[in-house]
Amino acid sequence: MEVLLWLVPPAVVTAVAAAWAGWAGRAARAEVDRDEALRRVGAALARDRTVRRTSAGEPQPRSTGVAAERTVPTPVPRPEPACEAPATPVVEQVEGEEAPRRRAS
Repeated sequence: MEVLLWLVPPAVVTAVAAAWAGWAGRAARAEVDRDEALRRVGAALARDRTVRRTSAGEPQPRSTGVAAERTVPTPVPRPEPACEAPATPVVEQVEGEEAPRRRAS
């Protein structure tokens, strides 16, 4: 407990400063009468509230949180197969079976 006694003076100073700032802020604020408040609310409601777009219909890119520009992927050419697959499936006749069996190629 004695170790925390050094925190008491800063805590008291902070509390006094907060109380003084609250009191000083309230005294400086001017009261607005009811008619003036109604006029301000009416003016705010009468303003044009249309949404102004910065660009003409262009969608903004979605942010990913990474600070890097997107690159356009370039298509990588696929290598052609060394040999072509046979047009007809390979059929083997196994001894002792009645129907030929197809082999996966």
